[in-house]
Amino acid sequence: MSNPVETTFAPVTFTQGAVTELIKLRDQQEIAEDFGLRVGVEGGGCSGMNYVLGFDQKKEGDQEFVIDGIKVFMHKAHQMYLLGMEIDWQSGLNSRGFTFNNPNAASSCGCGSSFSV
Repeated sequence: MSNPVETTFAPVTFTQGAVTELIKLRDQQEIAEDFGLRVGVEGGGCSGMNYVLGFDQKKEGDQEFVIDGIKVFMHKAHQMYLLGMEIDWQSGLNSRGFTFNNPNAASSCGCGSSFSV
């Protein structure tokens, strides 16, 4: 597999809250060093496409980025859907979990886990 992409522009960004939560999850679950955070999309959901966010091993066709100290894997084909997206962590009374602010989404479902372009 190839080395991490050396770039000053990552396809997605994380808020400080998301970074803190991702590091906490990685440490609590004792994720192995060869795993990274997979950020991507898959067909489905009420709006047509679901976000993918979870720790995984690198696969064929993935690019590797290091974003705010977190190893990130993203399939090359997913970048056109996610370019410029910000991932946040909400821990309020009304909502708890990761949220996706995607400038490429034409519409999103009410829960924010799926979108259309």
